[in-house]
Amino acid sequence: MAPKNRIIIDTDPGVDDVLALLLALSASPEELEVAMISVTYGNVPLQRCLRNVVAMFHVLEKEMAWRQSNGKPTFGALNAYKPIVAVGAAHPLEDEELVADHFHGEDGLHGVHTAHPHLSPADTWRTLFGDKVEGASDSDEPPSFSRFFTPSKGPAHEEILRILREEPEDTITIVAVGPLTNVALAAAKDPLTFLRVKELVVMGGAVNTIGNVTPVAEFNCMADAVAAARVYALTSKVPSSTMPPTIHGKSILGAYPEKLPRQLKLSLFPLDITTPHELHKAAFNEKIQPLLKAGSPLAQWTETFLNGTFNKIDSMLGEGHNEGLSLHDPLTIWYMLTRDHPEWKTVSKPEDIRIETCGQWTRGMHVIDNRGRAKPAEVDSTVETNPEDPMDAVTFDEIPGDTMGWLSLRRGNRINRVVSSPGQAAFAGILLDRIFA
Repeated sequence: MAPKNRIIIDTDPGVDDVLALLLALSASPEELEVAMISVTYGNVPLQRCLRNVVAMFHVLEKEMAWRQSNGKPTFGALNAYKPIVAVGAAHPLEDEELVADHFHGEDGLHGVHTAHPHLSPADTWRTLFGDKVEGASDSDEPPSFSRFFTPSKGPAHEEILRILREEPEDTITIVAVGPLTNVALAAAKDPLTFLRVKELVVMGGAVNTIGNVTPVAEFNCMADAVAAARVYALTSKVPSSTMPPTIHGKSILGAYPEKLPRQLKLSLFPLDITTPHELHKAAFNEKIQPLLKAGSPLAQWTETFLNGTFNKIDSMLGEGHNEGLSLHDPLTIWYMLTRDHPEWKTVSKPEDIRIETCGQWTRGMHVIDNRGRAKPAEVDSTVETNPEDPMDAVTFDEIPGDTMGWLSLRRGNRINRVVSSPGQAAFAGILLDRIFA
């Protein structure tokens, strides 16, 4: 039976990124296929993010052997499919690199590689991706855990395009839980192929809530605001109306064609919806302690970086804060697993959300028009539009003083912002049950 959903995960692991990957790979083969893991920089530099992905497969190999020997269920999607792992961008399109190792730890997983060297792969794994490693030979056998994935020597954005080109239109969803650089590179290189995507699910932004890296910006968007703005622009009938201005000389990526076959469907998971979905320390340890005693490699690995994260939160907020780890990235995977559930709700109609790319204090901000002003074309049926030429149509529903097109039906982005899930309080338990069986 074919999976209900086939996805590419674009990620910068990171603690909650790894939880998202584990949740996806623990799905049943009928629920989900992870066709590709596209790795980008973000929470830590690129090679550390890649190491965390490879280490995850190394741990899962040990975990599946342990489960089989103990009569426990193994990961369905992990055994049924073999995702491509491809290495992407090492830095933003135009900005200085921003990292979050102050929260995730220097290696992205709170020192797990040092704490458990037996759960970390030997450095020869780098040869899988074409790197030269001292002491490694071309005749060396590939590591056994690599049977769970196919390493790509090509850049991630080109692998994204290849998959979208080769698979039927509207069958692949991209779930982006890191900076959008890889996605922006794919969209710029071949927008027609990129728009074959069924849906782009993005964890990013803060719309009607505070940011987590500045007062107004969320980390993924702040890390490459230009990439986010370029990707969001593809949701517009007139992408040029929200493309970011060039502030550092000529942009390394060109403009999109004036006419595109359709708009991008983008479902946004901002901090507004992700932050309240929390995993608490007590609930995690109640689940993990019996597995630690029983000898689960996955329990040993995750206990180190999750309790490291909980300790970090404690140090930031002080005693008695009662805050958990927000499950930002895993929430997008839960959506892919249960997207037909009626309690997944988006805003009543797509919102014109734009990305600030130039502001000194507001870079990465998700800007939305809350003035409540009527749009002329919505209230006046005599306003002309020209569907044959969307570029000319920019002027058809303008009014004086609206130079940025906030009141236009054609200019501006059209984002499906997710506002509710099937269970804010229930998700952490579902996550733990799925990952730890």
